[in-house]
Amino acid sequence: MTESLSGKKEETDLAKITISVRNLVEFLLRSGDIDRRVQTIDMDAMAMGRSIHRKIQSRGGAGYQAEVSLRDTTVCPEDGYSLTVEGRADGIIEDKKGVTIDEIKGTYRDVRDFTEPVPVHLAQAKCYAYMYLKKRTEEGKETGPDRITVQLTYVNMETEQIRRLKQEFCFEELKSWYLDLLSQYRRWAVYTVSHGKARQKSIQEMKFPYPYREGQKRLVAAVYRTIEEKKKLFIQAPTGSGKTIATVFPAVKAVGQGLSSRIFYLTSRTITRTVAEECFQTLADRGLEFRTITLTSKSKICPMLQGGAGRDEEMMPPCNPDQCLRASGHFDRVNDTVYRLLSEGGPLDRERILKAAEEDQVCPFELSLDLADWADGIICDYNYVFDPTAKLQRFFAAQTHGDYIFLIDEAHNLVDRGRDMYSADLFREEFLAVKRSLKAHHDGALVQQSLKECLAYLLDEKKNFLQKAEKSTYYRKVDDLGRFPLLLSNLSVRIEEFLEEQHSPELTEEVLGFYFRLQEFCSALDRFSDKYVTTERIAEDGRFQIRAACLDPSADLQACMDKGRAAILFSATFLPLKYYGSLLSTKQDDYAVYASSVFDPSKRKILIGRDVSTRYQDRGPETFRKIAAYIRQVTAAKKGNYMVFFSSYRMMEEVADAFEDMKADKVRILRQQSGMTEKDREDFLWQFQEDPSGRQESLAGFCVMGSFFGEGIDLRGESLIGVIVVGTGIPQVGAERELLKEYFDRRDMDGFFYSYTCPGLAKVLQAAGRLIRTEEDWGVIVLIDERFTRYSYRVMFPREWADAEYVTVDNIASRLEQFWKTL
Repeated sequence: MTESLSGKKEETDLAKITISVRNLVEFLLRSGDIDRRVQTIDMDAMAMGRSIHRKIQSRGGAGYQAEVSLRDTTVCPEDGYSLTVEGRADGIIEDKKGVTIDEIKGTYRDVRDFTEPVPVHLAQAKCYAYMYLKKRTEEGKETGPDRITVQLTYVNMETEQIRRLKQEFCFEELKSWYLDLLSQYRRWAVYTVSHGKARQKSIQEMKFPYPYREGQKRLVAAVYRTIEEKKKLFIQAPTGSGKTIATVFPAVKAVGQGLSSRIFYLTSRTITRTVAEECFQTLADRGLEFRTITLTSKSKICPMLQGGAGRDEEMMPPCNPDQCLRASGHFDRVNDTVYRLLSEGGPLDRERILKAAEEDQVCPFELSLDLADWADGIICDYNYVFDPTAKLQRFFAAQTHGDYIFLIDEAHNLVDRGRDMYSADLFREEFLAVKRSLKAHHDGALVQQSLKECLAYLLDEKKNFLQKAEKSTYYRKVDDLGRFPLLLSNLSVRIEEFLEEQHSPELTEEVLGFYFRLQEFCSALDRFSDKYVTTERIAEDGRFQIRAACLDPSADLQACMDKGRAAILFSATFLPLKYYGSLLSTKQDDYAVYASSVFDPSKRKILIGRDVSTRYQDRGPETFRKIAAYIRQVTAAKKGNYMVFFSSYRMMEEVADAFEDMKADKVRILRQQSGMTEKDREDFLWQFQEDPSGRQESLAGFCVMGSFFGEGIDLRGESLIGVIVVGTGIPQVGAERELLKEYFDRRDMDGFFYSYTCPGLAKVLQAAGRLIRTEEDWGVIVLIDERFTRYSYRVMFPREWADAEYVTVDNIASRLEQFWKTL
């Protein structure tokens, strides 16, 4: 990029690119290693540093101007764009000595360790210095000597000790440096312009890829209107209604109209992620230029973990160059990898990212996050938007708001996921373990002292708990944590200081893992409101736990959705809408729509067994034998594949044993096992995907509602011709469930309905939904429990279930025979 590009020529047809000073310098000038042992602490310091900024700014005196907005626009007509770089200088000091640009950085390090500025910090200040001098020159003001001072103010977050580092620059020196910086960004700007033009043109030409199904056009219009009006839309969409394309298509159109710059397609399971990928690919096959990326969790994409299936990311060691060659020098190489992948075009899927990361020896997880900055659509798990410990800070930092569109699939799952994401707990034994480790290494005296104070508090709480808690539950609510939050805050500071020093890798890893847990708990306390409750309990393994439990995640979820322009929440299990609306949103003006189903009801039979009760007090050998008889009647009516869902493993085993005692030799059963691996689940499902025509027997999979098999599978055609749901799915009575009930009762809401009935029915509807996946599918759904005959349940059924019929174990065979004859 040459100096001539800084000219003032205005072009109305130029693409306008805007980037913040901080993002520009951090992107172009980052270098070195990934080292989460230190970088995570620095990120926490930045998040907490605003009050320190204000305090230092207030002490600046009369000549100190705080938070001064500056910007510079560079016109590049030959490349077809204008680039605006903008930001706010922490401080500008004008006095007799001249002008100083002040850049304030909070840290937990000893500020005496800063002998020279961090390069990206200095670069930020130099950008502001150039913009300030250029503005003065353009305004014709006297600037005095053609020089300016940049000052890096490093402040310790705990002690407030300050170290100031100053450098002086002349205008021409800053100008040359700044134009060189923009030259480095030129290839990225050119890519942005080129891709943007191709994207917009393709969106304008894009047509809906299929003939509209009944009601689908109305759904598409409702989604677009919601985005246009910056609202939230709840969609109850039966399987087969085409909800994925009906939400993606208008969202892409909205991007084409300039209403949004990016779509987030959020899912809770891998299978729905695949559906989203296929939907965007369908549009791409018809000419859409829309760059999408699917984000894969670190535990599944990190080569150091060899896939790490099922491993909790919180338990993984922090990335560092001592343990991973890719972490060493990652930032020196990654930008070239990102540019290469973008220039080559094509989908940014897991396989392609892994291949590029292997070739260039960079971290595939961090590479995927950098690629997301350039993507038009991001397909990812809920936690990248909603989880306070995992959300993408580059998009959802505390003070930022975007024009994003959130498409939230299977959104009924977001209620329980939200509760989990915003809750946190700590165990007394965690404190003990870290204290022992520090003592064994003769290290961290101040940390040990803070741990000792926390342990003394926890011991008193445990003693008090054992005296007052009901021994039948070993669980109680705590109204006041006393001085514990302060003790935790002090401990956090001590650990941060400790981690800045050099220690054995094993000890650092253990302490850092504990620090993350500590921060998660403190964050939950910071969010604490009347929608939370604090509890104590003795866990099954005997550990003493303190938990900050989120009972109602609506406010926290709403705050995240407020970071974007609009949110579309859709599910085949969104009934009753009042329940989900109250727990997923705090707004009173949200929209809602019921998508029509195009499925032919004559190809599906719904039967309700009214002569069985699965209530706990009614369970026994006779009940189990009657349920087994139902299953035998259903599976004998037509040879094929069936799934039978139960509310618990215990009931499943009792009924399975009773079924086998009947010696139904024409039916083979499979039992879901607790703790099945991914391979175990695949092997289980594979038996349903084999051609059933060659078998002489039916196959019945005995599974548990709410498990992987109850929500995460997609068996089409003859792979599944019947689903039997045993019981209402109501959760077992427990201490936390009772706290939920109490919470809703206090708000004059039916506590049992919200805490037990609705979550149970959601599991029932999801299990039943395994049957009909396409317009071509057919089969039977049998609900076994007399409670399904009651109005309170029937009123919550989908409209498509209006033709459900009541049966008994004595007449169900004849009803099934009639149905199968009609197909």
